[in-house]
This record gives sequence, structure tokens and C-alpha cells, in this order.
Amino acid sequence: MSASAQMTAVVQHSFGAPEVLKLGQTARPVPLPTEILVRVHAAGVNPVDWQTRAGAGVAWALGQPPFTLGWDVSGTVEEVGFGVTILAPGDEVYGMPWFPRAAGGYAEFVTAPSRQFARKPCTITHEQAAAVPLAALTAWQTLNDTAHLQPGQRVLIHAAAGGVGHFAVQIAKHLGAHVIGTASSARHDWLTELGADQLIDHTKVAFDDVLADIDLVLDLVGDARDNTSTRSLTVLRPDGLIVAVPSGVSPELAAAADAAGVRATPFLVEPDGTALTRIAELIDAGAIRVEVEEVYPLAEVARAHTRGQANRTRGKLVLHVAS
Repeated sequence: MSASAQMTAVVQHSFGAPEVLKLGQTARPVPLPTEILVRVHAAGVNPVDWQTRAGAGVAWALGQPPFTLGWDVSGTVEEVGFGVTILAPGDEVYGMPWFPRAAGGYAEFVTAPSRQFARKPCTITHEQAAAVPLAALTAWQTLNDTAHLQPGQRVLIHAAAGGVGHFAVQIAKHLGAHVIGTASSARHDWLTELGADQLIDHTKVAFDDVLADIDLVLDLVGDARDNTSTRSLTVLRPDGLIVAVPSGVSPELAAAADAAGVRATPFLVEPDGTALTRIAELIDAGAIRVEVEEVYPLAEVARAHTRGQANRTRGKLVLHVAS
């Protein structure tokens, strides 16, 4: 393949509002040894995408524009680099390559190490599969690898109806936990179907007025909204754990946790093909459902970002890249 071959991608040349996202032509990547070239069929849209677009999020890892956003991809292996033995051209795969470094998922092709991908769940579409990696890996790695959630433990999941939240509800239930979620009342029936045992409408009830003895809080909101992280410390049992996903653990939150006799840890998701293989098995077995609220053409990426930033999404938003 010629290194000068071009492809269509969403390129932004400055930080700013959704309108900085423009379709353009850029160099088609070539797989290095141990890497695969994936023809992208669909790309997931995540909060970190619009945060980074505006200059926050993981902009520190991408540097100054121009660059192409996107980490969630589902597609077909087009070419394999030297040394790749676990995948072959024609295989359908999904993954979250390179995070938090640039992956360029909003494009026709991406390259990354083969073991940052896994075979796509065979029971769902590419659009559904593209909704999975970053959100489901965040849920899996926080609950299973970080918190070591055990059967019978009580877990509180903030923003349970969102991209990460709806996977976290299902994974926590799969691990045998008693699952409590905060979400608006309109989402309660759906979240109950996904496995939530108790739901609190955060617009009507203060969760810290009605909960206690929680083993784990998965905080997908942060202190920027209603001091959610700090308030969550008060509902934990002694030595309970809060995993603070969006904003990490500030010195103030760390001090408050220490004073309350509980633990607080930040978290940043990592590429993990092995975990994606396990997640795919759970999806194909019917233990995890994937919720995609809307699919947008790649050319309408700005509209997808605008929709996502409204924070009213049930599940995930996805970009259709190619059939």
C-alpha cells in the first residue's frame, strides 16, 4: 500500500465548538509490525471526545490541532503487519486503540497493535459494537479490576443511564452485586430491565439522604455537578471505595475521604483486548445489552457532539463511517 494514499477523516484545526469538526482528506495509515489496519464501519462518540475537542479531556495527550478524534471503532481487518498471528484480513473487530493517545477513530481507517482489538460480538451490528469499547471497558476495569466487586456487595452508580452507566449496571449485576443507580425517573423502567435493584431520581431525591453502608461508589458525575463526589463519601461504609472517573481525585476530595475513613481512587481506562473478548462473550450470551440512542453519518459529527453535550443521552451515540 502506498504511504501517500488518502482517506476521509474528521479533522479539527483548532479547539472550539462542534463546528470545528470538518470532513477532510488525510494520509491513510500503514500498519507497523504487530499492528493491524482496520477499515472502520462505525465509531463511537464519548464525553471525552467533546471535552478534548474543546481543549480539555485528554487534549494534553494529543497536543495542538490538527488531529482526528475518536477511540471507539468497529470494523474489518484490512491488512496485518509483520508478526500478527491472532487476526487476519477479513476478521470483524472492535476496540479502543491507543487511548489516551490519538487513535483517529473518526476516519475510514485506523492502525493499532492487534492486541488492542478483539473480535466483534457476532450478535450485534458494527454500529452497536462501536458503542461498546470505551464505555464497557471503563465499567469492567473499574468494577472488576479496580474495585474487585464481590457478590452481595452494594454498589452505587451515578449517571446509570449513560454510556458507561448502563454497562456498569449490567456488569455489576453479572458480578453479583446489589446495584443502585441515580437517573431520572424516565429511565427507571429501562434500568430495572438491565438489572438495577434500586433507583433514585437525582432531580427529586438527594441520594445521600436515603443511602448508607455502600461498599462502592462508581462516580461518573464528579464534584462539578452538585458536589456529587464529596457527598458520595458520606454514604460509604467504613473503608468503602469511591472510584472517581470524570475528574479524578482532587486534594480536597482525598482529604475528605481520609477524614471519613474511606478510600478514593482516580481512574483512566486502558486499551484491553482480553477484556473486550470477555465482554463480547457476555454480549453474545445476552448478559449485556448495548443501547444506541442514535446513529449519525460521519459528515454530521458536529450534530452528534452537540447532542451528546446536552447530557440527556440514553446509552450511546455512534457515527456511521462506511458499510
